[in-house]
Amino acid sequence: MKVLIFYTKEFAYTPAQQNLNNAPDPGGAQSFNNCLLACIQIEESDESKGIRSREKKLVNHLKWAARKNNTNSIILHSFAHLSDSKASVEFTKQLFDDALVRLENADYQVAQTPFGYFLDLKIDAPGFSLARIWADL
Repeated sequence: MKVLIFYTKEFAYTPAQQNLNNAPDPGGAQSFNNCLLACIQIEESDESKGIRSREKKLVNHLKWAARKNNTNSIILHSFAHLSDSKASVEFTKQLFDDALVRLENADYQVAQTPFGYFLDLKIDAPGFSLARIWADL
């Protein structure tokens, strides 16, 4: 699993183009302030490690990054451009959904960008230490 995190003063998206045939309706544009944007790629090897193992690893990393950036707001964004290896759509979506629930249960405000869509993005990301974090989990 690869994770690229941006602390953002503002993050906004507008659904632009569907890229999965069975993707649900994406809803409208959304915007968030003072949040982490977590661009996440789940890899094929993650499936053999199991969903619970990967969920725990991802959530712990996101909680650490949120503490370092003094925010409790996290946006999960599927970003299949960090590696050549890709897990199945089903495994990836399940991991995202499970991580969202675990983070909400820990009192984080969490959202997911629409799964199965390309998005127009607006990112206002300041430049300071730990505002951008890359990890291979």
